[in-house]
Amino acid sequence: MAKKSAENGIYSVSGDEKKGPLIAPGPDGAPAKGDGPVGLGTPGGRLAVPPRETWTRQMDFIMSCVGFAVGLGNVWRFPYLCYKNGGEISLGQFMKAGSINVWNICPLFKGLGYASMVIVFYCNTYYIMVLAWGFYYLVKSFTTTLPWATCGHTWNTPDCVEIFRHEDCANASLANLTCDQLADRRSPVIEFWENKVLRLSGGLEVPGALNWEVTLCLLACWIVYFTATFPYVVLVVLLVRGVLLPGALDGIIYYLKPDWSKLGSPQVWIDAGTQIFFSYAIGLGALTALGSYNRFNNNCYKDAIILALINSGTSFFAGFVVFSILGFMAAEQGVHISKVAESGPGLAFIAYPRAVTLMPVAPLWAALFFFMLLLLGLDSQFVGVEGFITGLLDLLPASYYFRFQREISVALCCALCFVIDLSMVTDGGMYVFQLFDYYSASGTTLLWQAFWECVVVAWVYGADRFMDDIACMIGYRPCPWMKWCWSFFTPLVCMGIFIFNVVYYEPLVYNNTYVYPWWGEAMGWAFALSSMLCVPLHLLGCLLRAKGTMAERWQHLTQPIWGLHHLEYRAQDADVRGLTTLTPVSESSKVVVVESVM
Repeated sequence: MAKKSAENGIYSVSGDEKKGPLIAPGPDGAPAKGDGPVGLGTPGGRLAVPPRETWTRQMDFIMSCVGFAVGLGNVWRFPYLCYKNGGEISLGQFMKAGSINVWNICPLFKGLGYASMVIVFYCNTYYIMVLAWGFYYLVKSFTTTLPWATCGHTWNTPDCVEIFRHEDCANASLANLTCDQLADRRSPVIEFWENKVLRLSGGLEVPGALNWEVTLCLLACWIVYFTATFPYVVLVVLLVRGVLLPGALDGIIYYLKPDWSKLGSPQVWIDAGTQIFFSYAIGLGALTALGSYNRFNNNCYKDAIILALINSGTSFFAGFVVFSILGFMAAEQGVHISKVAESGPGLAFIAYPRAVTLMPVAPLWAALFFFMLLLLGLDSQFVGVEGFITGLLDLLPASYYFRFQREISVALCCALCFVIDLSMVTDGGMYVFQLFDYYSASGTTLLWQAFWECVVVAWVYGADRFMDDIACMIGYRPCPWMKWCWSFFTPLVCMGIFIFNVVYYEPLVYNNTYVYPWWGEAMGWAFALSSMLCVPLHLLGCLLRAKGTMAERWQHLTQPIWGLHHLEYRAQDADVRGLTTLTPVSESSKVVVVESVM
């Protein structure tokens, strides 16, 4: 039963229910006064916070997760990393909170929530640049001849060659060029990307002027807020065309054939770990926010498996599209696939544009592809911003609720990110973009975040305890392999790759040629540490402010803070522990929670 304290109106849970206070503690560990239960009104006549909304249909949740997790990383980042070398939903659903308050499950480690907020803010800031570039290509596609298909433009150099005919150079009939000279020529696709879109400067220390065309595309992407299946149609068409090109098979073999010597390189491991965490949106808090809007009895276990299969399948499929085109470009230029284009974040803006130039009615397919790219990115961008805003608003006490607070918060967040993004639309913007991409929201930061999330859930809160919580929601205990992953496999792999990367750290380079200055790397590490230090600083701050012996402080600060919806449990803990993966409970014994509908 819930009891109300006459002193401050705080609702708490009796010992017969879950152990732990109901309301979030203040800075000294005591319950914060004036923070009444959500939806029950607040002192002083302020607006009552409406009940937390839920998804109308489970498919809405699935498609939102697919739209967020299956994004540009699948068609942009995954192939680029190949060329160069599930428990968050259930936690959000159980706690009914965003990325910060979800760690009320173990308040001492609430720094994980703040860290995820920092990471997702960085991700929201730089990720949209890929959308802006895609939107720029989309606009340039509405022409009879694609501008990246031919030379002779103002941005082209004398080294630009549209068609690489090696049989002609062998006969010395192509403008008296030797084959070695022809191999040094540049494709108009690469020159359009580097000289027109990026207007690439000499380095990070040469920012140059704003590219106003790309700036307007960036502004359009932030102002505009289809379906999740359209991208697959476009990718299938591009794949069919790609595999029919000469040299495509060599590209696919290069994609699938492992180079075992690369396993000794720490960068390969960090790139692999980065792609998994980035693609699955682990550690960003956005999946937690989406899960918090689920009905309490939603089968999040099944949803997580479905999302994992869709996500990995999309990345794997997109790799075939990219490498079939790279194989053709390598055969056309007479060079090895590894030399056909410089590895970097812009690889997709070289391979995909080249692919559409080979299609009949090329401008139409170019418009469709970059429209697809825009849709992919917008899905992920929307959810990323919403995850960030959800975490922020969950921090506000109920007494501070005001009408349109979400809309105003979203507008302010988008405006701030847009201002920061202006540094990425200058001539040296690509160097800034890669700093964000390499340090702020990937690599070491996500590995560090995932390691501590596993430690807190599996060892501080308790893996068996969390398995019981999931059983309360879905009616049966997940496969024991999940618990072993949380407890051993995932944290060991994360920390192993993290240490491997730190020990064998190499300075950041762009296109294998430009080495960042020391102050550029310092900026990157400042991005990384701004999220990584949230965990230890919050932990130390809480321990120092708390009272009692260190053991008493630890005991008090690791005690979960439950929400009102936990009072609706009808299944007792003893019944939950008796559940197995083969004994789902009946519908009548599941939890019924009163929720509003989104």
